[in-house]
Amino acid sequence: MSFLIYFLIIILVPIWAQFKVRSAYKKYSKVSNSSGMTGAEVARKILDENRLYNVHVEPVGGFLSDHYDPRSKVIRLSEDNYYGTSVAGAAVAAHEVGHAIQDKENYSFLRLRHSLVPVASLGSNVSWILIMIGIIAQASGLLLLGIIFMAAAVVFQLVTLPVEFNASSRAMTQIVSVGAIRNDEERETRKVLNAAALTYVAAAAVAVLELVRLIMIYTGMNNDD
Repeated sequence: MSFLIYFLIIILVPIWAQFKVRSAYKKYSKVSNSSGMTGAEVARKILDENRLYNVHVEPVGGFLSDHYDPRSKVIRLSEDNYYGTSVAGAAVAAHEVGHAIQDKENYSFLRLRHSLVPVASLGSNVSWILIMIGIIAQASGLLLLGIIFMAAAVVFQLVTLPVEFNASSRAMTQIVSVGAIRNDEERETRKVLNAAALTYVAAAAVAVLELVRLIMIYTGMNNDD
């Protein structure tokens, strides 16, 4: 019974988070912002206000595929947000610019996350292979190695949380200061940003739960020995 509850949690929590972000985005993508600025214009305005003239803004295909590329110094906005004038598009654009400002200011958690990318990528790819072999073969050493690799990926997800929350905080400050939205639109903008943050919180929570479960399996395996 406890395993069923656990299984439902790790399946339903991410689905719930995705539903929240899609629901908020869909709702406020139909609400025009008061300034009439497109997401691209919002991004460009905030970048220029922060003297980030070297950062470019480009459209990209896909749904909510918006991101900041620190290597190319490019903010890529999904086409609906790039060309649209919605509250949701302005919020997403400002959030991505928040990451560019973090990059400019050498925000510590952003730097830490970048340094963890190779380790986290390796951990995600290798951990489950070692874990499954360790569990099936009752090889506690392989299981422990898999847990260590997985822990690196979990740390990456935990470090991502302050990066995303900080970018959203910067976005709220900047989007009002450049006049992209009015003060009475802050509530709607914050709802979009908070819903997006939920996906990262859900992913981190599920990863931590899974790590704890595997540690318990490892401990039980050693106790049996």
